[in-house]
Amino acid sequence: MQQRYLTLLLVVVLTAGAIYTLITRPIPKGLDLVGGAQLTLEAQPTEEVKVIDSEVLQGVKTVLEQRINALGTKEPLIQIKGQNQIVVQLPEVQDPERAIRILGDTAQLEFRKQIPDDGLGISGAGGNWEKTALTGKELKDARAQPTQDNRWEAALEFTPKGGELFAKITGELGGTGRQLGIFLDNKMISAPTVGPEFAGIGITGGRAVITGGFTAEEVADLAIKLKAGALPVPIKVIENRTVGASLGQDSIQSSLYAGAAGIGAVFIFMLVYYRLPGFVADLALAVYTLLNLALYALIGVTLTLPGIAGLILSIGIAVDANVLIAERTREELNNGKKLFSAVEAGFQRAFSSIIDSNITTLIACAVLFWLGSGLVRGFALTLAVGVAISLFTAVTCSRVFLQVLLNIPALRTPWMFGAKSIAKTP
Repeated sequence: MQQRYLTLLLVVVLTAGAIYTLITRPIPKGLDLVGGAQLTLEAQPTEEVKVIDSEVLQGVKTVLEQRINALGTKEPLIQIKGQNQIVVQLPEVQDPERAIRILGDTAQLEFRKQIPDDGLGISGAGGNWEKTALTGKELKDARAQPTQDNRWEAALEFTPKGGELFAKITGELGGTGRQLGIFLDNKMISAPTVGPEFAGIGITGGRAVITGGFTAEEVADLAIKLKAGALPVPIKVIENRTVGASLGQDSIQSSLYAGAAGIGAVFIFMLVYYRLPGFVADLALAVYTLLNLALYALIGVTLTLPGIAGLILSIGIAVDANVLIAERTREELNNGKKLFSAVEAGFQRAFSSIIDSNITTLIACAVLFWLGSGLVRGFALTLAVGVAISLFTAVTCSRVFLQVLLNIPALRTPWMFGAKSIAKTP
Protein backbone atom coordinates (compact mmCIF):
# COMPACT_ATOMS: atom_id res chain seq x y z
CA MET A 1 0.00 0.00 0.00
CA GLN A 2 2.75 2.45 0.92
CA GLN A 3 4.66 1.69 -2.26
CA ARG A 4 1.51 2.36 -4.29
CA TYR A 5 1.13 5.86 -2.87
CA LEU A 6 4.83 6.59 -3.21
CA THR A 7 4.53 5.71 -6.90
CA LEU A 8 1.49 7.98 -7.18
CA LEU A 9 3.47 10.78 -5.54
CA LEU A 10 6.28 10.26 -8.05
CA VAL A 11 3.84 10.55 -10.95
CA VAL A 12 2.34 13.75 -9.49
CA VAL A 13 5.81 15.28 -8.99
CA LEU A 14 6.89 14.38 -12.52
CA THR A 15 3.68 15.84 -13.96
CA ALA A 16 4.09 19.08 -11.99
CA GLY A 17 7.70 19.28 -13.10
CA ALA A 18 6.68 18.78 -16.71
CA ILE A 19 4.14 21.61 -16.51
CA TYR A 20 6.72 23.91 -14.92
CA THR A 21 9.27 23.03 -17.61
CA LEU A 22 6.84 23.78 -20.44
CA ILE A 23 5.98 27.15 -18.88
CA THR A 24 9.58 28.22 -18.33
CA ARG A 25 11.25 26.58 -21.36
CA PRO A 26 9.17 26.72 -24.53
CA ILE A 27 9.94 24.05 -27.12
CA PRO A 28 12.00 25.46 -30.02
CA LYS A 29 10.19 25.29 -33.35
CA GLY A 30 11.69 24.29 -36.65
CA LEU A 31 11.94 26.13 -39.93
CA ASP A 32 8.70 24.69 -41.29
CA LEU A 33 6.74 26.08 -38.33
CA VAL A 34 8.17 29.57 -37.78
CA GLY A 35 9.65 30.41 -41.17
CA GLY A 36 13.20 31.41 -42.00
CA ALA A 37 15.89 30.37 -44.44
CA GLN A 38 17.48 27.09 -45.48
CA LEU A 39 20.83 27.23 -47.23
CA THR A 40 22.65 24.40 -48.93
CA LEU A 41 26.37 25.16 -49.03
CA GLU A 42 28.95 23.31 -51.10
CA ALA A 43 32.63 23.21 -50.11
CA GLN A 44 34.97 24.10 -52.98
CA PRO A 45 38.43 22.52 -53.40
CA THR A 46 41.49 24.76 -53.73
CA GLU A 47 45.09 24.34 -54.81
CA GLU A 48 46.05 23.75 -51.18
CA VAL A 49 43.04 21.51 -50.38
CA LYS A 50 42.33 19.47 -53.47
CA VAL A 51 40.07 16.87 -51.83
CA ILE A 52 37.06 17.67 -49.62
CA ASP A 53 37.15 14.94 -47.01
CA SER A 54 35.22 14.51 -43.77
CA GLU A 55 37.85 16.39 -41.75
CA VAL A 56 37.70 19.43 -44.02
CA LEU A 57 33.91 19.38 -44.02
CA GLN A 58 33.83 19.18 -40.22
CA GLY A 59 36.14 22.19 -40.07
CA VAL A 60 33.77 24.14 -42.31
CA LYS A 61 30.84 23.14 -40.11
CA THR A 62 32.63 24.27 -36.94
CA VAL A 63 33.36 27.73 -38.35
CA LEU A 64 29.79 28.07 -39.62
CA GLU A 65 28.44 27.15 -36.19
CA GLN A 66 30.56 29.85 -34.55
CA ARG A 67 29.39 32.46 -37.04
CA ILE A 68 25.74 31.50 -36.69
CA ASN A 69 25.91 31.53 -32.90
CA ALA A 70 27.44 35.01 -33.00
CA LEU A 71 24.65 36.08 -35.35
CA GLY A 72 22.13 35.28 -32.61
CA THR A 73 19.95 32.94 -34.65
CA LYS A 74 17.49 30.94 -32.56
CA GLU A 75 17.86 27.17 -32.69
CA PRO A 76 19.87 26.82 -35.93
CA LEU A 77 20.31 23.41 -37.51
CA ILE A 78 23.60 22.61 -39.26
CA GLN A 79 24.03 19.19 -40.86
CA ILE A 80 26.60 17.64 -43.17
CA LYS A 81 25.01 16.27 -46.34
CA GLY A 82 26.78 13.90 -48.66
CA GLN A 83 30.48 14.28 -49.44
CA ASN A 84 30.84 18.04 -49.77
CA GLN A 85 27.65 19.83 -48.70
CA ILE A 86 26.30 21.37 -45.52
CA VAL A 87 22.64 22.24 -44.94
CA VAL A 88 21.96 25.20 -42.67
CA GLN A 89 18.48 25.96 -41.34
CA LEU A 90 17.98 29.39 -39.77
CA PRO A 91 14.52 29.70 -38.17
CA GLU A 92 13.02 33.17 -37.82
CA VAL A 93 15.80 34.86 -39.83
CA GLN A 94 14.48 38.17 -41.09
CA ASP A 95 17.38 38.96 -43.44
CA PRO A 96 18.59 35.79 -45.21
CA GLU A 97 20.86 37.80 -47.52
CA ARG A 98 22.85 39.03 -44.52
CA ALA A 99 23.17 35.47 -43.30
CA ILE A 100 24.50 34.44 -46.71
CA ARG A 101 27.08 37.23 -46.62
CA ILE A 102 28.28 36.20 -43.18
CA LEU A 103 28.36 32.47 -43.91
CA GLY A 104 29.63 32.64 -47.48
CA ASP A 105 32.83 34.66 -47.05
CA THR A 106 35.97 32.64 -46.45
CA ALA A 107 37.22 35.46 -44.16
CA GLN A 108 40.95 34.98 -44.71
CA LEU A 109 42.44 37.97 -42.87
CA GLU A 110 45.93 39.13 -43.83
CA PHE A 111 48.18 42.05 -42.87
CA ARG A 112 50.45 43.22 -45.65
CA LYS A 113 53.18 45.88 -45.85
CA GLN A 114 53.22 48.35 -48.69
CA ILE A 115 56.51 47.90 -50.52
CA PRO A 116 58.74 50.93 -51.19
CA ASP A 117 58.25 52.87 -54.41
CA ASP A 118 60.39 51.28 -57.10
CA GLY A 119 60.19 54.29 -59.37
CA LEU A 120 57.10 53.05 -61.15
CA GLY A 121 54.71 54.46 -58.55
CA ILE A 122 52.76 52.84 -55.81
CA SER A 123 49.44 51.45 -56.88
CA GLY A 124 47.84 51.07 -53.45
CA ALA A 125 45.69 47.96 -53.57
CA GLY A 126 46.87 47.14 -57.06
CA GLY A 127 49.36 44.53 -55.96
CA ASN A 128 52.36 46.37 -54.39
CA TRP A 129 52.02 44.67 -51.09
CA GLU A 130 54.25 42.30 -49.24
CA LYS A 131 52.61 39.47 -47.26
CA THR A 132 53.54 38.99 -43.62
CA ALA A 133 53.21 36.19 -41.10
CA LEU A 134 50.36 38.01 -39.35
CA THR A 135 46.99 36.54 -40.37
CA GLY A 136 43.58 35.93 -38.85
CA LYS A 137 44.93 32.80 -37.17
CA GLU A 138 46.62 35.06 -34.63
CA LEU A 139 43.36 36.78 -33.62
CA LYS A 140 42.08 36.24 -30.09
CA ASP A 141 38.98 38.44 -30.27
CA ALA A 142 37.16 40.84 -32.59
CA ARG A 143 34.27 43.12 -31.78
CA ALA A 144 32.43 46.14 -33.11
CA GLN A 145 32.80 49.43 -31.25
CA PRO A 146 31.74 53.06 -31.91
CA THR A 147 34.24 55.85 -32.40
CA GLN A 148 34.13 59.35 -30.92
CA ASP A 149 32.80 60.82 -34.20
CA ASN A 150 29.81 58.41 -34.23
CA ARG A 151 31.38 55.99 -36.66
CA TRP A 152 32.12 52.32 -36.24
CA GLU A 153 35.32 50.30 -36.19
CA ALA A 154 36.38 46.72 -35.54
CA ALA A 155 38.56 46.31 -32.44
CA LEU A 156 41.05 43.43 -32.68
CA GLU A 157 42.89 41.60 -29.94
CA PHE A 158 45.81 39.40 -30.94
CA THR A 159 47.31 36.32 -29.36
CA PRO A 160 50.72 36.86 -27.69
CA LYS A 161 52.44 35.73 -30.89
CA GLY A 162 50.15 37.93 -32.98
CA GLY A 163 50.88 40.92 -30.73
CA GLU A 164 54.61 40.46 -31.25
CA LEU A 165 54.19 40.22 -35.03
CA PHE A 166 51.96 43.31 -35.09
CA ALA A 167 54.51 45.31 -33.10
CA LYS A 168 57.33 44.17 -35.42
CA ILE A 169 55.40 45.05 -38.60
CA THR A 170 54.24 48.46 -37.38
CA GLY A 171 57.75 49.20 -36.11
CA GLU A 172 59.12 48.60 -39.60
CA LEU A 173 56.46 50.83 -41.20
CA GLY A 174 56.45 53.64 -38.58
CA GLY A 175 57.49 56.99 -40.04
CA THR A 176 58.09 55.62 -43.55
CA GLY A 177 54.80 56.77 -45.03
CA ARG A 178 54.09 53.25 -46.20
CA GLN A 179 50.70 51.82 -45.40
CA LEU A 180 49.71 48.69 -43.51
CA GLY A 181 47.22 46.92 -45.75
CA ILE A 182 44.50 44.88 -44.05
CA PHE A 183 43.04 42.40 -46.51
CA LEU A 184 40.00 40.16 -46.20
CA ASP A 185 39.79 37.44 -48.85
CA ASN A 186 42.40 39.34 -50.94
CA LYS A 187 40.31 42.52 -50.81
CA MET A 188 41.76 45.52 -49.00
CA ILE A 189 39.36 46.80 -46.34
CA SER A 190 41.66 49.30 -44.64
CA ALA A 191 45.12 50.78 -45.20
CA PRO A 192 46.27 52.92 -42.25
CA THR A 193 49.61 54.72 -42.06
CA VAL A 194 51.78 54.11 -38.99
CA GLY A 195 53.03 57.33 -37.34
CA PRO A 196 56.72 58.08 -36.76
CA GLU A 197 56.34 57.73 -33.00
CA PHE A 198 56.06 53.96 -33.53
CA ALA A 199 59.22 53.68 -35.63
CA GLY A 200 61.35 50.78 -34.45
CA ILE A 201 59.22 49.99 -31.39
CA GLY A 202 55.92 49.45 -33.14
CA ILE A 203 52.42 49.39 -31.68
CA THR A 204 52.54 47.20 -28.58
CA GLY A 205 49.81 45.83 -26.37
CA GLY A 206 48.46 43.30 -28.85
CA ARG A 207 45.50 45.44 -29.91
CA ALA A 208 44.49 47.19 -33.12
CA VAL A 209 41.43 48.66 -34.85
CA ILE A 210 40.15 48.44 -38.40
CA THR A 211 38.53 51.60 -39.71
CA GLY A 212 37.05 52.30 -43.09
CA GLY A 213 33.72 54.10 -42.94
CA PHE A 214 31.78 51.00 -41.90
CA THR A 215 28.14 51.03 -40.91
CA ALA A 216 27.18 49.43 -37.59
CA GLU A 217 25.91 46.31 -39.37
CA GLU A 218 28.96 46.03 -41.62
CA VAL A 219 31.43 46.21 -38.77
CA ALA A 220 29.32 43.80 -36.68
CA ASP A 221 29.34 41.29 -39.56
CA LEU A 222 33.09 41.78 -39.99
CA ALA A 223 33.68 41.13 -36.30
CA ILE A 224 31.57 37.95 -36.44
CA LYS A 225 33.57 36.57 -39.36
CA LEU A 226 36.94 37.48 -37.87
CA LYS A 227 36.14 36.10 -34.43
CA ALA A 228 34.80 32.82 -35.82
CA GLY A 229 37.91 32.38 -37.94
CA ALA A 230 38.47 31.60 -41.59
CA LEU A 231 36.87 28.73 -43.43
CA PRO A 232 39.39 26.03 -44.42
CA VAL A 233 38.02 26.14 -47.98
CA PRO A 234 35.66 28.46 -49.87
CA ILE A 235 31.97 27.56 -49.93
CA LYS A 236 29.30 28.19 -52.53
CA VAL A 237 25.58 28.69 -51.91
CA ILE A 238 23.87 26.25 -54.26
CA GLU A 239 20.37 26.56 -52.79
CA ASN A 240 18.61 29.31 -50.87
CA ARG A 241 15.09 28.42 -49.79
CA THR A 242 13.00 30.87 -47.79
CA VAL A 243 9.95 29.76 -45.78
CA GLY A 244 7.49 32.50 -44.92
CA ALA A 245 6.30 32.94 -41.36
CA SER A 246 2.68 32.92 -42.52
CA LEU A 247 3.11 29.45 -44.03
CA GLY A 248 4.65 28.27 -40.79
CA GLN A 249 1.75 29.67 -38.76
CA ASP A 250 -0.77 27.94 -41.02
CA SER A 251 1.14 24.70 -40.55
CA ILE A 252 1.06 25.07 -36.77
CA GLN A 253 -2.69 25.71 -36.71
CA SER A 254 -3.47 22.82 -39.04
CA SER A 255 -1.26 20.48 -37.03
CA LEU A 256 -2.82 21.54 -33.75
CA TYR A 257 -6.34 21.05 -35.10
CA ALA A 258 -5.47 17.64 -36.52
CA GLY A 259 -3.66 16.57 -33.38
CA ALA A 260 -6.45 17.75 -31.08
CA ALA A 261 -9.08 15.98 -33.17
CA GLY A 262 -7.11 12.74 -33.24
CA ILE A 263 -6.29 12.75 -29.53
CA GLY A 264 -9.84 13.71 -28.62
CA ALA A 265 -11.24 10.83 -30.68
CA VAL A 266 -8.85 8.41 -28.98
CA PHE A 267 -9.83 9.67 -25.52
CA ILE A 268 -13.57 9.28 -26.26
CA PHE A 269 -13.14 5.80 -27.72
CA MET A 270 -11.13 4.56 -24.75
CA LEU A 271 -13.63 5.98 -22.28
CA VAL A 272 -16.71 4.59 -24.03
CA TYR A 273 -15.38 1.16 -24.95
CA TYR A 274 -13.17 0.29 -21.97
CA ARG A 275 -14.92 2.43 -19.32
CA LEU A 276 -12.85 2.54 -16.11
CA PRO A 277 -9.65 1.15 -17.70
CA GLY A 278 -10.27 3.57 -20.57
CA PHE A 279 -10.59 6.49 -18.16
CA VAL A 280 -7.33 5.41 -16.52
CA ALA A 281 -5.71 5.17 -19.97
CA ASP A 282 -6.83 8.73 -20.73
CA LEU A 283 -5.24 9.96 -17.51
CA ALA A 284 -2.03 8.11 -18.36
CA LEU A 285 -2.05 9.58 -21.88
CA ALA A 286 -2.41 13.09 -20.49
CA VAL A 287 0.60 12.48 -18.24
CA TYR A 288 2.42 10.94 -21.20
CA THR A 289 1.85 13.99 -23.39
CA LEU A 290 3.10 16.39 -20.70
CA LEU A 291 6.21 14.31 -19.98
CA ASN A 292 6.92 13.93 -23.67
CA LEU A 293 6.73 17.65 -24.42
CA ALA A 294 8.75 18.52 -21.32
CA LEU A 295 11.52 16.15 -22.39
CA TYR A 296 11.55 17.80 -25.82
CA ALA A 297 12.16 21.13 -24.10
CA LEU A 298 14.88 19.74 -21.81
CA ILE A 299 16.96 17.97 -24.44
CA GLY A 300 16.48 20.70 -27.04
CA VAL A 301 14.41 18.86 -29.63
CA THR A 302 13.41 21.27 -32.39
CA LEU A 303 9.74 20.65 -33.13
CA THR A 304 8.87 20.30 -36.81
CA LEU A 305 5.83 19.06 -38.71
CA PRO A 306 7.27 15.53 -38.98
CA GLY A 307 8.12 15.81 -35.29
CA ILE A 308 4.50 16.58 -34.48
CA ALA A 309 3.51 13.57 -36.61
CA GLY A 310 5.92 11.44 -34.59
CA LEU A 311 4.39 12.72 -31.35
CA ILE A 312 0.85 11.90 -32.45
CA LEU A 313 1.91 8.47 -33.71
CA SER A 314 3.63 7.74 -30.40
CA ILE A 315 0.37 8.59 -28.61
CA GLY A 316 -1.31 5.93 -30.71
CA ILE A 317 1.38 3.46 -29.68
CA ALA A 318 0.87 4.38 -26.02
CA VAL A 319 -2.88 3.76 -26.44
CA ASP A 320 -2.13 0.38 -27.93
CA ALA A 321 -0.37 -0.62 -24.71
CA ASN A 322 -3.40 0.40 -22.65
CA VAL A 323 -5.69 -1.54 -24.99
CA LEU A 324 -3.65 -4.68 -24.39
CA ILE A 325 -3.83 -4.17 -20.62
CA ALA A 326 -7.59 -3.55 -20.65
CA GLU A 327 -8.29 -6.58 -22.84
CA ARG A 328 -6.13 -8.88 -20.72
CA THR A 329 -7.82 -7.65 -17.53
CA ARG A 330 -11.26 -8.27 -19.01
CA GLU A 331 -10.28 -11.79 -20.03
CA GLU A 332 -9.06 -12.56 -16.51
CA LEU A 333 -12.33 -11.28 -15.02
CA ASN A 334 -14.41 -13.33 -17.45
CA ASN A 335 -12.36 -16.37 -16.43
CA GLY A 336 -13.55 -15.92 -12.86
CA LYS A 337 -10.57 -14.25 -11.21
CA LYS A 338 -11.02 -11.83 -8.35
CA LEU A 339 -10.78 -8.12 -9.18
CA PHE A 340 -7.34 -7.19 -7.85
CA SER A 341 -5.86 -10.47 -9.05
CA ALA A 342 -7.36 -9.93 -12.51
CA VAL A 343 -5.93 -6.41 -12.72
CA GLU A 344 -2.43 -7.58 -11.77
CA ALA A 345 -2.63 -10.52 -14.18
CA GLY A 346 -3.81 -8.19 -16.94
CA PHE A 347 -0.74 -6.00 -16.55
CA GLN A 348 1.62 -8.96 -16.33
CA ARG A 349 0.21 -10.72 -19.39
CA ALA A 350 0.25 -7.54 -21.48
CA PHE A 351 3.77 -6.53 -20.46
CA SER A 352 5.65 -8.92 -22.75
CA SER A 353 3.57 -7.89 -25.77
CA ILE A 354 4.10 -4.21 -24.95
CA ILE A 355 7.87 -4.70 -24.71
CA ASP A 356 8.05 -6.61 -28.00
CA SER A 357 6.05 -4.02 -29.96
CA ASN A 358 7.99 -1.09 -28.52
CA ILE A 359 11.38 -2.66 -29.23
CA THR A 360 10.48 -3.23 -32.87
CA THR A 361 9.36 0.40 -33.14
CA LEU A 362 12.60 1.63 -31.54
CA ILE A 363 14.60 -0.44 -34.05
CA ALA A 364 12.75 1.24 -36.91
CA CYS A 365 13.39 4.66 -35.31
CA ALA A 366 17.11 3.90 -34.99
CA VAL A 367 17.33 2.97 -38.68
CA LEU A 368 15.47 6.11 -39.74
CA PHE A 369 17.67 8.31 -37.54
CA TRP A 370 20.87 6.66 -38.77
CA LEU A 371 20.12 6.62 -42.49
CA GLY A 372 17.79 9.61 -42.71
CA SER A 373 18.51 13.32 -42.57
CA GLY A 374 16.77 16.56 -41.70
CA LEU A 375 13.05 16.20 -41.11
CA VAL A 376 13.15 12.38 -41.26
CA ARG A 377 15.56 12.31 -38.32
CA GLY A 378 13.26 14.68 -36.43
CA PHE A 379 10.37 12.28 -36.94
CA ALA A 380 12.47 9.33 -35.79
CA LEU A 381 13.72 11.15 -32.68
CA THR A 382 10.31 12.32 -31.47
CA LEU A 383 8.79 8.90 -32.10
CA ALA A 384 11.59 7.14 -30.20
CA VAL A 385 11.31 9.51 -27.23
CA GLY A 386 7.57 8.96 -27.16
CA VAL A 387 7.88 5.18 -27.24
CA ALA A 388 10.34 5.23 -24.34
CA ILE A 389 8.05 7.40 -22.20
CA SER A 390 4.99 5.32 -23.11
CA LEU A 391 6.57 2.32 -21.39
CA PHE A 392 6.52 4.26 -18.13
CA THR A 393 3.06 5.77 -18.44
CA ALA A 394 1.29 2.69 -19.86
CA VAL A 395 2.61 0.34 -17.19
CA THR A 396 3.47 2.40 -14.10
CA CYS A 397 0.98 5.29 -14.33
CA SER A 398 -1.95 3.21 -15.52
CA ARG A 399 -1.38 0.61 -12.82
CA VAL A 400 -1.16 3.05 -9.91
CA PHE A 401 -4.15 5.08 -11.14
CA LEU A 402 -6.29 1.94 -11.43
CA GLN A 403 -5.18 0.63 -8.04
CA VAL A 404 -6.08 3.90 -6.34
CA LEU A 405 -9.48 4.14 -8.05
CA LEU A 406 -10.34 0.57 -7.04
CA ASN A 407 -10.38 1.72 -3.43
CA ILE A 408 -13.77 3.23 -4.29
CA PRO A 409 -16.38 0.43 -3.84
CA ALA A 410 -18.76 1.89 -6.43
CA LEU A 411 -16.19 1.28 -9.16
CA ARG A 412 -15.88 -2.45 -8.46
CA THR A 413 -18.63 -3.54 -10.86
CA PRO A 414 -18.58 -5.71 -14.00
CA TRP A 415 -19.93 -2.83 -16.10
CA MET A 416 -16.94 -0.66 -15.21
CA PHE A 417 -14.64 -3.22 -16.86
CA GLY A 418 -16.99 -4.48 -19.59
CA ALA A 419 -16.83 -7.94 -18.00
CA LYS A 420 -19.58 -10.54 -17.57
CA SER A 421 -19.10 -10.73 -13.84
CA ILE A 422 -16.66 -10.11 -10.99
CA ALA A 423 -15.97 -12.47 -8.15
CA LYS A 424 -17.56 -11.24 -4.94
CA THR A 425 -14.31 -11.02 -3.00
CA PRO A 426 -11.91 -8.46 -4.62
